[in-house]
Amino acid sequence: MAKIAGSNPARPTYLFIYVNKIKSMEKLKRELGLFKLTAIGIGIIVGVGIYVLIGKGAEIAGNALWISFLIASLPAIFTGLSYAELSSLFPKSGAEYVYISNAFNNKLAWIVGWLIIFSGILGAATVASGFGNVFSSFVYDMFSIYISSQIVATILILFCGAILLLGVRESAILTAVATLISILGLLIIIFSSIPNFRSFNIFEVKSISGIFEASALIFFAFIGFETIPRLSEESKNPKKDIPKAIILSILISAILYSLVAFSSISVVGWKRLANSQNPLGEVALYNLGNTGMVLLSLFALFATFTTTFVILLGTSRIIYGISEYHALPKIFISISKKSHVPWVSIVFVAIMSSLFSFFGKIAFNAYLTDFTIFLTFILINLSVIKLRFVKKYAHLKNIFRTPINLKRFPIIPFLGILSCLFLIMYTKIEIWIYGIGIVMIGFILYHLNKQLK
Repeated sequence: MAKIAGSNPARPTYLFIYVNKIKSMEKLKRELGLFKLTAIGIGIIVGVGIYVLIGKGAEIAGNALWISFLIASLPAIFTGLSYAELSSLFPKSGAEYVYISNAFNNKLAWIVGWLIIFSGILGAATVASGFGNVFSSFVYDMFSIYISSQIVATILILFCGAILLLGVRESAILTAVATLISILGLLIIIFSSIPNFRSFNIFEVKSISGIFEASALIFFAFIGFETIPRLSEESKNPKKDIPKAIILSILISAILYSLVAFSSISVVGWKRLANSQNPLGEVALYNLGNTGMVLLSLFALFATFTTTFVILLGTSRIIYGISEYHALPKIFISISKKSHVPWVSIVFVAIMSSLFSFFGKIAFNAYLTDFTIFLTFILINLSVIKLRFVKKYAHLKNIFRTPINLKRFPIIPFLGILSCLFLIMYTKIEIWIYGIGIVMIGFILYHLNKQLK
């Protein structure tokens, strides 16, 4: 085979041409403003965590469930502010990989990238399983027909992948509409509950450790805002809009969650929530009758669909972003000339998530996803602290900075680290074993990837 003069003689011509072809491919298209970015953030946050896991949380925390939601929001709020600062410094699709490689090194950045890709694939499978449970329960209640929830979950993931291939503008519009419908469902729960508050003691605590254990599980409900920085290269004004969208999406979601948990406990109590496959449907049934339950089931389907969709969106973009830095195979930066989306990354994530939807239970998958996200968030907060003492970043102007600082030391990232460490201690030992195993697999893959280059 002919070689190109001056090239590595061990590499054939077609590989040289292919690499250069990839470099000259289409770029991502800047379509997203503040409203669409915020809608995407809320859309991914408001999903299975509140519509499905609220029942699992009630079983652990009892009537103090609403306190668990408030505690679970703290790591998200603190770390969200850290993400806002880092995204203002580095508005790139590689997000966490770029932040940590600049603060520490490429090896640690690769491990974090691996954790995010894994948690994204597992997270999408978990939320899709929640969709499958609600859909199967809804169809059985309405028509007495049994449908496998796992099959439904797989179909949902593949359907979302097909929509993502159409383009980011179409994806953002769909997400915005579905998000508004999801929020409407939560507002119906809140306002319909006001006249029906019963005598349940919302301060009744099963155990203090139960509150924190439920928070470690419910934290899954707040995952998603970190997807927003991964859309930096598709944002019209990333340095300003990305930080604002992160903060708005977390605050809106935290307020909605706390009010829904408070309302649900006040109306039906923790036992009824814990024993239901469709816990908020139970609240709607009490408040509004069968029509309300049917309506809330549909809202739950919209919410879990939206979350699955946006997790797949964010995970495909982090794979694309890491590949731009040659840390993953170049095939993942292949962009469709027609829709301007990283189609190989989308197809890969959709297939892997559909496979994972057949394994594990929702609560277990949620705990394991939380474990990997806690580790990632700790490193993100450490990155902010480290970069504050790097001269070329410490004195930059016209970027977002986390509030509350002692001289140059940022307090918010420090609180983010403490809150993540605190909640991770309340995860079960089996989650630690699996979580550490996932990290070790990441190190093995890193060295294998390095040898193949």
